[in-house]
Amino acid sequence: MNTQSNGGPGTAEEGAAPAEQPLGSRAPHFIKRSRPLHVSWQVGVFVVGLAVVVGGVIMLPLPGPGWLVIFAGMAIWATEFVWAQLVLRWTKRKVTEAARKALDPKVRRRNIILTAVGLVIIAAVLAVYVWKFGLAMPWNVSE
Repeated sequence: MNTQSNGGPGTAEEGAAPAEQPLGSRAPHFIKRSRPLHVSWQVGVFVVGLAVVVGGVIMLPLPGPGWLVIFAGMAIWATEFVWAQLVLRWTKRKVTEAARKALDPKVRRRNIILTAVGLVIIAAVLAVYVWKFGLAMPWNVSE
C-alpha cells in the first residue's frame, strides 16, 4: 500500500503548477483599513507603474532593456491591481510554453534549418550585389 497516495507531504504530481498567490491588493493591512489611504496608495502605485512602463516603451526603439522595464512596470501594477496580475500570469504561462516548445528537438532542428537557409539566401543576394556593383553603397550606385 502506498502511504503517499492521499496527496499528503512528499507527493508531487507531474506537471502540477505551483500554488499561485491569491489575486488582489498586496498593500499593508493598515493602508487597506482606511479607504482614502488605500485609494491614494493605488493612485501612487499606478503613477509609479505608469512611469516605468512609459520609460520601457521609450526604450523600445532606443538602446536599453525596453521589454524588461515594461514587465517591471507591470509587476509594480500587479502589486495592487488584479488585471495586471492576470496579465502577468498569462504572460508567464505563454513564455514558459514557448520555452518548452523551443527546447523540443524537432522544433530546434527546424529552426536551425530555417536559419541556415535564410543565411544562405542573404549571402547569395549579397554576393550577387557585390559582383554586379562592387562595394559601392546602394545610394551611390549609378548604372
